[in-house]
Amino acid sequence: MNITYRYRGEPAHLTALARLTEAAAAAMAGLPVQSLRGPARGGRSVTQARQVAMYLAHVVFGLSFSRVGICFGRDRTTVRHACRRVEDGRDDARCEFGLAAIELGLLAMSAALLPAIRTEAVR
Repeated sequence: MNITYRYRGEPAHLTALARLTEAAAAAMAGLPVQSLRGPARGGRSVTQARQVAMYLAHVVFGLSFSRVGICFGRDRTTVRHACRRVEDGRDDARCEFGLAAIELGLLAMSAALLPAIRTEAVR
């Protein structure tokens, strides 16, 4: 499943979408969100959760590698590597099902938030 939500907005709004993916990936992995934000790599579970979050920010919300890197405090090449790793993992049916479910959830949540973002932009 390849669903893409394209929103071209203010950097703060794009960061908010990245934070939404970060929270979803951390919850999926059973980790605190702060562990994904650290400058260190962290353990394997932290690294994988961060890679999933970066992948989702890129695939679901259409953020560029550079923008995702800025949001996560990483280089764009690190984001590209993370996206490749997660995409390769989608060959596993369980991984594919889990990622597809998270993608749909993120799209639903962002659709609910979009009117608030538009209202705020008008002010």
